[in-house]
Amino acid sequence: MKKLLRILITVFCTMIITTLVSGQERYIDPGQLARKISAFEKSYPALCSVRSLARTSGGKDIWLITVGTGDRDNKPAIAIVAGVEGNYLLGRELAAGFADNILKNSREENIKDLLDKLTFYILPDVNPDASEQFFSGLKYERALNALPTDDDKDFATNEDPFEDLNNDGYISHLRVQDPAGSFTVSEEDNRIMVSADLSKGQKGGYQVYTEGIDNDKDDLWNEDGPGGVNFNRNLTFNYEEFGSGAGRYPVSEPETRGVLDFLFDRFNIYTVFTFGPQDNLGQPMKAPERSERPASSGQVSPQGMEQGRMRMSRRFTSILESDESINKLVSARYHDITGAKGAPVASPAPGNFMEWAYFHYGRYSFGTPGWWFPVEKGKNPEAEFLKYAEKHKIDAFIPWTAVSHPDFPGKKVETGGMKPFVMMNPPVDTLGDLINKHYTFITEIAAMHPELEFLDVTSGSAGENIRRLSLKVHNKGIFATCAEAGDQNIWTRIMRITLEPGKGQTLLSGLKVQRIRRLLGGETEEYSWLISGTGTVSVTAGAVNTGVINTKVDLK
Repeated sequence: MKKLLRILITVFCTMIITTLVSGQERYIDPGQLARKISAFEKSYPALCSVRSLARTSGGKDIWLITVGTGDRDNKPAIAIVAGVEGNYLLGRELAAGFADNILKNSREENIKDLLDKLTFYILPDVNPDASEQFFSGLKYERALNALPTDDDKDFATNEDPFEDLNNDGYISHLRVQDPAGSFTVSEEDNRIMVSADLSKGQKGGYQVYTEGIDNDKDDLWNEDGPGGVNFNRNLTFNYEEFGSGAGRYPVSEPETRGVLDFLFDRFNIYTVFTFGPQDNLGQPMKAPERSERPASSGQVSPQGMEQGRMRMSRRFTSILESDESINKLVSARYHDITGAKGAPVASPAPGNFMEWAYFHYGRYSFGTPGWWFPVEKGKNPEAEFLKYAEKHKIDAFIPWTAVSHPDFPGKKVETGGMKPFVMMNPPVDTLGDLINKHYTFITEIAAMHPELEFLDVTSGSAGENIRRLSLKVHNKGIFATCAEAGDQNIWTRIMRITLEPGKGQTLLSGLKVQRIRRLLGGETEEYSWLISGTGTVSVTAGAVNTGVINTKVDLK
């Protein structure tokens, strides 16, 4: 009996260790996510608070987790935003996992120091109406919220949704044999359908549709299902009027307004991390060549002078030079820490959040899907993924199966294809490792935050009862005190230095309050004053997004 008990205990402990090493058993659903982040606040009340920023059209909360010490809204801050696209489930795990890890490790010296200096605002799912579809009885990749929308402009809403014709719980594809079809079987993998390439002598023999029925008989299939508006198409930068999922106007949705209102109210945020399809960590953004650059902040535009004032070009659509340097540095550390290689080329989508955070919000902005699979150049991504899936034992493909379809009488119709979600979300047994790597990455980049200090503080006689006070303000961080994109942005606080004379003192030369220019990492700015009288003078420098420093100097 004792021997059996020892065996059971050994097996139980092994199961626990295996679970910890391999990661989670499944992706967390909305209810689990809400309970998980609520537990953060209960377990770490001195470090963490949780609240809802808004409720979606589907009645779901946009949760905010705030982590830090002291006056959190008046310290430099990092925003971590996930769930911008509802089918990228991994981002939710990475964001919630980051919050979990930094709270659990909050007693470690380096994390304790980080939390004393910085605040982390974590939004684990800003598009919950869409991400919920992964956990429903009918799985399909959804990017839209629950707002009823007339997508096909026929004065009816949500009247042509998907149908699960083979009752397998997934929405995949239909292939219909048709001599006039434009699709053919891929030469790389005969399970995959591709557009026929006439230049290669290929002929089409199939039409391909999403799985379902043409309910409104307009020769379009499943074009007007549930929802809605895509959070990641509803932002102001490069907004696409009348675009698919873009909404009636920019920031039209309660979740978009709630998130942006919060961010605009937080002048202390200096950088934003986004988990979603837009990527400048796998492949950093590139500034145009100097000869191709338009005038940017601080540069005189070609128009020259107008009414006695220099005209400055405020609009730019490419990363600025000094921000490009930081992007390259952060991207290199991302590759080193996560081991991610061979990132696919990301296509910027109109109205997306990551680019908005840089071009319109004016913050350092970094984005990544968090995971991808390797694709050889020129190869079909689906065919390559099936090789990857076979190697890693991922159940990724629904075999083509014949079905009877009312829209295609007399034709051979089959349903099948790639399972939804599998190509953009890794297997669950890899989640633990991915969460830990991204936690390490973000905390290391956070340690590069802008940080001011006074250097070479000196005072000496400059005449009878006159003292000269000199000092330098130095940015000892790696990041500049603000992104170059935000240097002329009204949503970025201006750094200033303020001298407060003591009792009986008079400021003779130098301004009491002065603006501090944007300081790159390692840069210094020098200041000097002439003061009549002796005693203590106070100097304060900085802004809420860099931290504010103080010193007192005795004038003798």
